Amino acid sequence: MAAKGFRRRRRVWAVFAASAALGLTVTQAQAASGGDTDPFGVRALQRQALLHQQKGLSAFAEDPGEEDEDESGNIAEQADQYAEARTSPGIVAPGAYGAAFDQLSDLPHTGGSWSDVTRLPYDSDDSRYRDINSNSSGGAGKVTGRVTGLAADSHGYVYAGAANGGVFRSSRGGGHWKNISDRLPALSTGDLQLDPRGRLWYATGEANTSATSFLGTGVYVLDDPRKGSFSPRDRVGGDELESTSINALRFGGDKVWAATTRGVWSHSTKSLKGAWKLEFAPSPDYLPGGSKASDPSAAYKNITSDIAIDPKNPSKVVLAVGWRGGDTYNGFYAKGSRGWERLTGLGDLPTNSEDVGNVTFARSADGSRYYAIDQSPEMTAENPDSGLEGIFVSKSGSPTGPWTRIAGYERLRDSGSALTGDGYQPGIQAWYDQFLQVDPKDPEHVYAGLEEVFETKNGGASWSVPGPYWNFGFACWSIDPAKQSGDCPATTHPDQHSVAIGSDGGAPYLVVGDDGGVYKRPVKGSADASGHATDWKSLNDGTMDALQYYSVGVGTDSRGLAVTGGLQDNGQSILRPGDRVMGSNFGGDGGDTIADPDNGCNIAAEYVYLAVSVTNNCAVNDGSWVTDPSKATSYSVAPPDNATGEARFIAPLNADIKDKNTWVAGGRHVWINTHGYAIRSGGEWFGAYDLGEGHTATAVASSGGKVYAAWCGPCNNQGFTRGIAVGNADGTGWHQLTLPVDGTVPNRYLSGLAIDPADSDHVLLAVNGFSRKWTEGPGAGVGHLFETTDGGVTWKDVSGNLPDVPANSVALLKGGVVAVGTDLGVLVRTSRSSGWKVAGDNLPTTAVLQLRTGPDGRLYAATHGRGIWAIDVRRLR
Repeated sequence: MAAKGFRRRRRVWAVFAASAALGLTVTQAQAASGGDTDPFGVRALQRQALLHQQKGLSAFAEDPGEEDEDESGNIAEQADQYAEARTSPGIVAPGAYGAAFDQLSDLPHTGGSWSDVTRLPYDSDDSRYRDINSNSSGGAGKVTGRVTGLAADSHGYVYAGAANGGVFRSSRGGGHWKNISDRLPALSTGDLQLDPRGRLWYATGEANTSATSFLGTGVYVLDDPRKGSFSPRDRVGGDELESTSINALRFGGDKVWAATTRGVWSHSTKSLKGAWKLEFAPSPDYLPGGSKASDPSAAYKNITSDIAIDPKNPSKVVLAVGWRGGDTYNGFYAKGSRGWERLTGLGDLPTNSEDVGNVTFARSADGSRYYAIDQSPEMTAENPDSGLEGIFVSKSGSPTGPWTRIAGYERLRDSGSALTGDGYQPGIQAWYDQFLQVDPKDPEHVYAGLEEVFETKNGGASWSVPGPYWNFGFACWSIDPAKQSGDCPATTHPDQHSVAIGSDGGAPYLVVGDDGGVYKRPVKGSADASGHATDWKSLNDGTMDALQYYSVGVGTDSRGLAVTGGLQDNGQSILRPGDRVMGSNFGGDGGDTIADPDNGCNIAAEYVYLAVSVTNNCAVNDGSWVTDPSKATSYSVAPPDNATGEARFIAPLNADIKDKNTWVAGGRHVWINTHGYAIRSGGEWFGAYDLGEGHTATAVASSGGKVYAAWCGPCNNQGFTRGIAVGNADGTGWHQLTLPVDGTVPNRYLSGLAIDPADSDHVLLAVNGFSRKWTEGPGAGVGHLFETTDGGVTWKDVSGNLPDVPANSVALLKGGVVAVGTDLGVLVRTSRSSGWKVAGDNLPTTAVLQLRTGPDGRLYAATHGRGIWAIDVRRLR
């Protein structure tokens, strides 16, 4: 696959996602269409710098709209676009999600109960699916969604916090997980910590600023984590930490400290009542209630990544403060005679604002060592290979140093890393991937997490890579289906976020959390001659379904139904009748999906930016395409907007509800495919309509050849606009609808369309973001569901008592039942009722990004944090 048509978009945007990530300046990569004979498809090793998750970004932004040619960063652009949907045209005030949860809690439920379709192991190395666009045989094995918090005790208990799935407990050193937080209003994990009394502290609000980092509702404490479950009454303090993200909790003396996106806070650990105390905010005018709180950059002005407490003197505290993209307030702070003051003279650890970004601290159990990872905003902006300033040690044990640099990205690269190519080396995602852990019994034995897992046994004098990114590129790798990845040992999933050391029966073990879940090995484990661990064990046995789906597709198979869907950093999953383990037939990030209802092995799967591939056999392949390209069973069929960069990260893809062989894809243009699953090249798409320069489709739907395409552009807060175009699949009759200027249809992100199969002029429109009570932007309006019966000439707000929460998807079911997928679950309204109900029972309170009906009469919900769920539509009436 030739890399071509790459367009870089560098711009300032300062939106604060009340549910999603903090903003960043980004570059965009596209996957080009065409053939490919190198392992593996869109994530081939030699193209990592272009097509895998290079989250490259500019720390020092250029003017809005400035463009140049460059390579790029999927996760960074993903963060941008996910936030846009929930915030534009303005910023969102704190409290929006709490109010929505209260509204939802007051609604009745329909009958029926949801079932978790994907609560079984998901094997990313399933040997059945070694086709050209798969990553199977990379070595990560069984996976689940991103795990951003870990804690472990000395009795075999492990606690894992999923990015947007809540807290899970294992009493067996991992595996056999049980969720213990489903009663909470927020399931987004910032940190998990066990305090000296054995209590489990759960900080909500994921703070790694990735694409889907949802905000939280504060900090909760569980007195007996081995037996209990979290409830809202376990919250510490008041609402001070609502609608923020918490990067780290640290304990010192009788205090707990919280590093948040709104400064540094503290609370007594003796009494959990009373308010949190704001200890330090570098730019207090930008906090809620401050004189500059409505400034678009407010979200970036008080970010703290970690806190270091001197073990010999708990009153001696160092704060790592600063936005990873760079700001003048970035630096290290300690209390002096004039209050909190910026530190200088720390030795090798830089103190200038350009080189202090995302920071992680760790100290040894005996107090003799402090370690730190530092990401440099300047390097992130200017170094194409890495944003890592380095790993450092303070041999005095004091967080004020002096600090010595013990590793840079080149040293880590040359220690057995899989990331040795130009444009993608260790620390390229240091703003996103970081952990540090010191062996409690050896202050010079340290594990560091970036994209990979690194280890030093001598205080940094030398390093190894026990958990390489993947096994592609190593001499031991093979595609042989009889082996996991040739002679290479199993490794972890890429992108490390959390770590803990626990023990059971006196045997200590390490657990790490990453974009693929949780992995475990002995603290002093075994490794091969290359320093790659030979004893990793995946703890992702299917009982912790934290999978982050964007989409779902369902079709009949020979013995039942096949269910598939696209996932954040875990490709495309496929579950066929009789399977006890799901497989992965497409790699990378999985986007939108179309599945043939009459043949579930006919699948169209989007990578990102409309990089669409199609298969007619579920992409079953034994890898023989490596020596005979004609034996590939999936085909790249990307519409032209993929090559030009004129599509959103997760771009809309849909089939006509009356003709499964007519597909609609949306970028800048509305693309039509009438060959269905027989399509074999991107040249077979027909350009039906140009939405206009700078406009990109956000939702598409078609019925009997009549097509609706919603769009935005600009899509951020810098002059946000939206619209809807309507026309025919043959290219005739296209026109832009004149949406009401009286606020009937809000000036917010248009996220979902559903057409009445009995009348193509009857359409439902789902609107994302929050109403004007919470959104401080022009034309935010009110409501989340709108209806037209005349093809879009006029619209009516039919939201009724629908909670004010971002709406992602809408479905019109049999009997006139309307279902809306929101950031807090699924709500339904029958044709005989004007009021909304919560759909069934048992569905976790998490984001539902897509709803689709299956040929079995069930409604399928793609959640972004707790897998795919289904419910019988008949029970919703």
